[in-house]
Amino acid sequence: MKIMTLPCDGIGPEIMAATLEVVEAANNRFGLGLTFHEEESGFVSLKKHGITLREEVLDRARTEFDGVILGTQSHMDYPPVVEGGRNVSAGFRIGLDLYANVRPARSRDFLPNKAEGMDLVIMREATEGFYPDRNMYKGVGEMMPDPDMALSVRKITRHGSMRICREAFKLAMQRDKKVAAIHKANSFLMTDGLFLECFREVAKDYPEVETEELIVDAFAALLVRQPQKYDVVVATNFYGDILSDLASELSGSLGLAGSINANAETGLCCAQAQHGSAPDIAGQNVANPTSLILSAAMMLIWLGEQRGVQKLMDAGQAIADAVDVVIDDPAKRTRDLGGTVNTDAFGTLVAQEVAKVAVAA
Repeated sequence: MKIMTLPCDGIGPEIMAATLEVVEAANNRFGLGLTFHEEESGFVSLKKHGITLREEVLDRARTEFDGVILGTQSHMDYPPVVEGGRNVSAGFRIGLDLYANVRPARSRDFLPNKAEGMDLVIMREATEGFYPDRNMYKGVGEMMPDPDMALSVRKITRHGSMRICREAFKLAMQRDKKVAAIHKANSFLMTDGLFLECFREVAKDYPEVETEELIVDAFAALLVRQPQKYDVVVATNFYGDILSDLASELSGSLGLAGSINANAETGLCCAQAQHGSAPDIAGQNVANPTSLILSAAMMLIWLGEQRGVQKLMDAGQAIADAVDVVIDDPAKRTRDLGGTVNTDAFGTLVAQEVAKVAVAA
C-alpha cells in the first residue's frame, strides 16, 4: 500500500515526522507493507511551483495512492487564489470528494477534562455548506456587490446530505445505536429543512437506531452540560466544524483530536490533524503531534474496514492504544498537557509502545 504524505506549513513538518515514525513502527510490527511518498504543498509548493497545491498532486493521490496523511496549513497567510494561494485542505476534500469528515472526541480519566464520560463521533459533511471555496462549480460562494456589502451563499444538497447521514447511521450501528442531527431549521427553513428531510429518510432504513434532532445552539449548551449522552452526531459543514472543536477541547485538548476525511464509495481516505499550523511555535520541536498520529491511526482502521484487512485495523488500534499509554504518564506528556517532552521524543515514545504490541500469528 502506498501512502502520500504532505507536511505542508507551520508545525506540519515536525508533527509529520513524529507521525511517520509511529506509523513505520506499526508497519514493521504488523507487516503492513506500507510505502511512503512525500509531496510538496503549502508555502514550499508556492515558492517552487507558484501554487500551494498542484492539480497533478491530487491526480496522483486519486489514482496511485491508498491513503494520504496531510499536515497543517497556514491558509490564512496564503496569497489570493488567483496568485496561487489554494486552500490545501479544501483542495483534497473537493478534489477527491472526501465528503465525510469523521471527528471523534473522547475524555480520558487520566487527563484533566471538562466533559467526564464523553465518547462521541461528529460526522461532518465536508464538501458544501457555507464554505465559499468549495460550494460552487465555478467562482466562490462569497461576493461583494459594492464596498459596503458582503454576501455569502450556503449550498446544501440532497446528495450531500443523504450520504453523510448514511455514514452516520452506519457508524451508529457499530457503536451505541444513537444519532443526533444538528440543525437550525427554525431559521434556515429550506437548507436545514432539506438536511433534516434527508436525515429522516435515511433513518427509516435503520429502525434500530435511536434518533434525535437538536437545534445547533441548544446542542452546544447540552454538549457542555451532558456530553456523555451523545454517541454519533451528524451535521452540515459549518456546524460540524465548530462543534467538533468544542467537543475536542472539552475532552481535554484540541491537540488530542484525530480526524479523517473519507469517501466510502471510492475508498479514498485522508488523515488530517484537527488543529491548525501554529506558526508561532513552528520549528521549536514543542508541538504535540498526537492529533496527526491519531488521525493516521484512524486512516489505517478505516482502510482496514473498507478492504477487510484485519491487520490494518489492528495496527491502527495499536497506535491509538499506544498514545494513551504514553500520555497516561505525566512525565511523557508534551508541554500543552503539562509535560516537557518534545515533538520528536513523543513520537519515539509512542513508536516504542507500538513495537511492543503482541501480534496474532
